[in-house]
Amino acid sequence: MKRLYLDTHILIWLYQDGGARLTPQGIRAIDFAEQLLISPMVELELAYLQEISRINCPAATILDCLQRDIGLQTCQQPFAAVIGAALKLDWTRDPFDRIIVAQAAHRESPLLTADQNIAKYYSAAIW
Repeated sequence: MKRLYLDTHILIWLYQDGGARLTPQGIRAIDFAEQLLISPMVELELAYLQEISRINCPAATILDCLQRDIGLQTCQQPFAAVIGAALKLDWTRDPFDRIIVAQAAHRESPLLTADQNIAKYYSAAIW
């Protein structure tokens, strides 16, 4: 597996407990990925989660730590291309999920997520 996109909660779990909540398949996917990526939308969602007190750590702290520890990178696809892919995803009204999935789908890449709705509709979801 060359590229692997990570959903927001996966980053939180990796930061909080080193991924102890991940499945063996999820851990394997991370271990064998050549490139670990997130959508820029993940950074926005992390900031939002801190604003509503669902997490107590700034997005930048989480991302800096994971960039250093696992080589996490933010995908640099053109925003218009990602939105074009997101327009085709009518199975969710959650803008975070829609853009995060679109980011991975546009590059025909897997997305590591525990979200059952994403797994139901995105065939390249891994959990």
